[in-house]
Amino acid sequence: KRVHVQFLGGREVVGTLRGYDQLVNIVLDDTVEFLRSSDTPDQSTDKTRKLGLVVARGTSVMLVYPAEGMEEIDNPYEQGNEAEA
Repeated sequence: KRVHVQFLGGREVVGTLRGYDQLVNIVLDDTVEFLRSSDTPDQSTDKTRKLGLVVARGTSVMLVYPAEGMEEIDNPYEQGNEAEA
């Protein structure tokens, strides 16, 4: 599956998840990095560069989420109004 990965320090990439382990070390294939603006380094631009195969250390991974988006599901922990009555 294609995933977005954000790293500590602000880098952001998109790639095909090929593997991971319990320490969140991840392997991405066909990876593309979003370049950051030179004026404001904390913001990504539309410019990209191809990285290919990437092995990322889990201690630098801040966030991983699907590239195709997400769908909302019902909260299994949310209690209905019956408990309040």
